[in-house]
Amino acid sequence: MPRILITGAAGFLGSHLCDRFLREGYEVIGMDNLITGDLRNLEHVFPKKEFTFYNKDVSTFIHVPGPLDYILHFASPASPIDYLKIPIQTLKVGSLGTHNCLGLAKAKNARILVASTSEVYGDPAVHPQTEEYWGNVNPVGPRGVYDEAKRFQEAMTMAYHTYHGLETRIIRIFNTYGPRMRLNDGRVLPAFIGQALRGEDLTVFGDGSQTRSFCYVDDLVEGIYRLLHSDYPYPVNIGNPDEITILQFAEEIIKLTGTKQKIVHKPLPKDDPTQRQPDITKAKQILGWQPKVSRAEGLAITYAAFKALPKDVLYKQEHRDFEGFVRK
Repeated sequence: MPRILITGAAGFLGSHLCDRFLREGYEVIGMDNLITGDLRNLEHVFPKKEFTFYNKDVSTFIHVPGPLDYILHFASPASPIDYLKIPIQTLKVGSLGTHNCLGLAKAKNARILVASTSEVYGDPAVHPQTEEYWGNVNPVGPRGVYDEAKRFQEAMTMAYHTYHGLETRIIRIFNTYGPRMRLNDGRVLPAFIGQALRGEDLTVFGDGSQTRSFCYVDDLVEGIYRLLHSDYPYPVNIGNPDEITILQFAEEIIKLTGTKQKIVHKPLPKDDPTQRQPDITKAKQILGWQPKVSRAEGLAITYAAFKALPKDVLYKQEHRDFEGFVRK
């Protein structure tokens, strides 16, 4: 039975990855310090003898007893609200945390896949974004702590690959959605659905002409699985190239939820990307991967999951504003 360590295991993507690798017959070791993760995402796998959980911050020294075949490094805050509340932790997990995971992979002779992001492209001057594009990033702007942490993470990973000969893989994740997202984390999809469920007007920043491309979580997990088991060490975009404006997306959410709220506009945040669309040519050619779940299908599943959440989660203020940070 192959053994895999998944950091950020209690998060949205990490928990779905735990599910996938358990189904594939792996022994899964999950690790998370719960600064943004939630143990409720893993409640259903705790009884499994093939699953072990460590409440641990990967930015400090980490050790896993016994052999390891694979590491998935997915430990990182992933929303703009988090970047502003915990900027130092965001930088640390992308730098020190990545260094620790790479060191562990080297010690265990394990293959490691690190989760990078489309944010390495910043506010792109090239559209759609290919892996060869170096990006347009403001290192001292509000998104800089996340963008530069991910860019450093990629550089460190490639250094371990070229210098130590470590088996490394790098995924650049574009906007992904699905059940287990934090409803009030500030990202556009859960923000819109949360507002609709609470009877609030939907907030669109700027004129809404900025674009995003949304990938359903099952499609993303399939791409991660294929990339991990490929022999390609360089970054690969995984996302859905079906591009939509934020204003159009807000209108879709209103239609989906059957609510009557208005769309209200607020000033565009600093350095908010105007365009996001992955070029997935490499994923198609190297991995034989492309998304299969339509946005309509994925949104229906996600909305049903959010609608079933308890009222205390729906109205929880923790991640609906920028004032302070409450550790879960």
